[in-house]
Amino acid sequence: MTTASTKPYFIRAIHQWCIDQGFTPYLAAVVDRNTRVPPGSARDGQIVLNLSYDATHELSIGNDLITFQARFGGVAHSLAIPVANVIAIYARENGQGMAFEPEVVTAAEAEPKGAEPIDAPQADGVDLSPDDGSGGATGGSTASRRGAHLKVVK
Repeated sequence: MTTASTKPYFIRAIHQWCIDQGFTPYLAAVVDRNTRVPPGSARDGQIVLNLSYDATHELSIGNDLITFQARFGGVAHSLAIPVANVIAIYARENGQGMAFEPEVVTAAEAEPKGAEPIDAPQADGVDLSPDDGSGGATGGSTASRRGAHLKVVK
């Protein structure tokens, strides 16, 4: 019997801590063929997303997949981020959170039995700011464009 990964539990815990403290939880993830994000929202193969309840709809942080709906440029999109692709979750306001090593997942491991692969268009090197200034899932603030401000604690 294999032990379940602690990563999704840490992600849920940091997310809840951010909400309890009144902070905005941001999630950074690697974008690959198993990730469903809006076209043009990834930069350098990564994406930073606002996971607050105000910016998401039907947020579900499962053991294998994080799913939710969010608006980008005023258009609603369904997103799916494999937990294996998450590289950090942190509070936008102070940068406190947790970083993770990206996991190398084979195609067979990435797709649960009986699941359809996620075919999502990806684009790299595109500005993450929403077109309409609505804030959207990326927050629309300069803090989200600067990236994570995490400290490595050993």
